[in-house]
Amino acid sequence: MRDKRRVLFAASMGTAVEFYDFFIYGTAAAIVFGPLFFPAESKAAQTLLAFASFGIAFLARPVGAVFFGHFGDRIGRKSTLVASLLTMGISTFLIALLPTYAVAGWIAPALLCLMRFGQGFGLGGEWGGAALLTAEHAPKGWESRFVSIMQLGSPIGFFAANGVFLLLGVLLSEEEFMDWGWRIPFLASALLVAIGLYVRLKIEETPQFRAALERDEVVRVPFVEIVSRHGGHLLAGAAGVVATFAVFYIATAFALALAVDELGYDRQAILVVQMVANCFYVVGILAAGRLGDGIGPARVLMGGAVATALVGLIFEAGMRSGSLFILGATLSTAMLVLGFNNGPLGSWLASLFPVRSRYTGVSLAFNAGGILGGAVVPFVAQLFVVQGLTRTTGALLFLAGLATVAGTAFARPTRTTDFKEGHTA
Repeated sequence: MRDKRRVLFAASMGTAVEFYDFFIYGTAAAIVFGPLFFPAESKAAQTLLAFASFGIAFLARPVGAVFFGHFGDRIGRKSTLVASLLTMGISTFLIALLPTYAVAGWIAPALLCLMRFGQGFGLGGEWGGAALLTAEHAPKGWESRFVSIMQLGSPIGFFAANGVFLLLGVLLSEEEFMDWGWRIPFLASALLVAIGLYVRLKIEETPQFRAALERDEVVRVPFVEIVSRHGGHLLAGAAGVVATFAVFYIATAFALALAVDELGYDRQAILVVQMVANCFYVVGILAAGRLGDGIGPARVLMGGAVATALVGLIFEAGMRSGSLFILGATLSTAMLVLGFNNGPLGSWLASLFPVRSRYTGVSLAFNAGGILGGAVVPFVAQLFVVQGLTRTTGALLFLAGLATVAGTAFARPTRTTDFKEGHTA
């Protein structure tokens, strides 16, 4: 059992680093990167350009998924996860050292986009590998609960990122923060990466992958097998991911930018509200994991997708209510729903693919869905703000929820899966 706890900690720590890195970039894109890296005539246009750089990582993630998935399915989960975490961590750390537009001109945003690509490339192999690390180590019938514990790295990373920005807002003046203080969260990521690497080097390879090696089931090119033999599962899995990413970024980075820049709320107050909402995220993840092992992760995920569509109907009204309490209740509801989308996601995706190409399949599906839900949705939402179409964000959440409903409705676990919903090993 000690080994199981070590695996859970290793996976959770890596996921915490992953989401910390993305949260600090998303927060910085909302409040810092626009004026520092993307000069423009309007503040809204600056934020739009910053969110465009935010989306670059999602284009890099499928590339990273193919690259790291290939080695994860051929040489093992453990060593591949170490490499992906290191790639992501170095890219994040280097953002802290970048010159701004005022110092380096066009080179500054070019380097920022390059580092953002590196983040996404490393992250392309991170989440899928961490989900498999926990699911393939889990006792039979505990897959959803194990993966949901891994998913707690997401709210931990969110809490750490918001906490750092909140603390800097208290300790530094606005001028100090914009001058050099924004670099501190990116420098601090090095400590988290070091801890994550240390723990991951101590764990063992998953039993299911070792068994696949013993049966000589390792395929030469996992990507080709996934596309040619499991293309339907890949598309369904990608659709099933959309709601998770859409809620995640609309309720965090986009909501922060909207509340501060458009609605005039104090940044510190919104950061506190988001940290409170993060507690509901934890509740949703844990509840979803328990339900997933009872009724199946697909049913839980579909319920979360339906709830996402319903949240889309009230999100805009809640954000623009003029009441900080109602705004907070709206974000808390959205984050609770996010937990029911994210909690069962790893075990559901793992059930769609066989062990020998599972790393590639899960990573590709997760990151392909991330392009639509995590890059396109926040960018279009901010574009609506720039164009004056300020009451249409909820429609994006509604559509994202429907996409995930479709993915879970049409996906069927592969007959070669080792998980509960697949029936056969």
